[in-house]
Amino acid sequence: MLPTCTCPAHAGLSRRGFLAAGLAATAAPLLLPAGRAFAADPVASSVTPDAALTRLLEGNERYATGKLDPKDFEIGRAARAVAQHPIAGIVSCADSRVAPEFIFDQGAGDLFIVRVAGNFVSDDGLASLEYGVAFLGTPLLVVLGHSGCGAVASAIKVVKDGAVLPGHLPGLIDSVTPAVEAAMKTNPDDLLAASIVENVKLAMTELVTSRPILASAAAAGKIKVVGGVYDIATGRVTMVA
Repeated sequence: MLPTCTCPAHAGLSRRGFLAAGLAATAAPLLLPAGRAFAADPVASSVTPDAALTRLLEGNERYATGKLDPKDFEIGRAARAVAQHPIAGIVSCADSRVAPEFIFDQGAGDLFIVRVAGNFVSDDGLASLEYGVAFLGTPLLVVLGHSGCGAVASAIKVVKDGAVLPGHLPGLIDSVTPAVEAAMKTNPDDLLAASIVENVKLAMTELVTSRPILASAAAAGKIKVVGGVYDIATGRVTMVA
């Protein structure tokens, strides 16, 4: 077990406050000298949102057809120790079968990933993506749902059957139930599939309207926010309109 800090300076520091402090510490060298505005690294900003999306979709085609690019993880390791230039930020489910680096056939340092069961946008996840956009120049954000999502299926049971979940699961499922409620209004033949799509759409909307960082970047055309659903059986990602 990790030791608990009892230092007065850390007393009452919330998880979110700790994250903010960590991001501030990481970003501080980038903001010096005082008064100078941070500019994204030109290597990262040279990849357009559309070019990044094309690269991901081409990678998914390779993955689905078993024609993956060979990768030597030793190559570029020294450069990655100095800086990172991810071409996309991914909001993905924590499901062990859903690994964005494999699904999109990308290498180390290519993707900036936030994973949580149900692939919804939490405050901490949002802050992480803001960091990717503001300080790493990430041009593309992808919300990636997947077939048979257990978190969404659990939310359906809660909404329709009044199921009671143990532990901290109710708090997590609360973030997914709006998608189920939205899907139910359309009377779909497959409520689970429809809810998975609605869950992706809601997360996309949350990202593109999140002020001040992401909404401003999207309005300026610096980033694009897209969504997709990964089919575990086929290995293919279908984009969500």
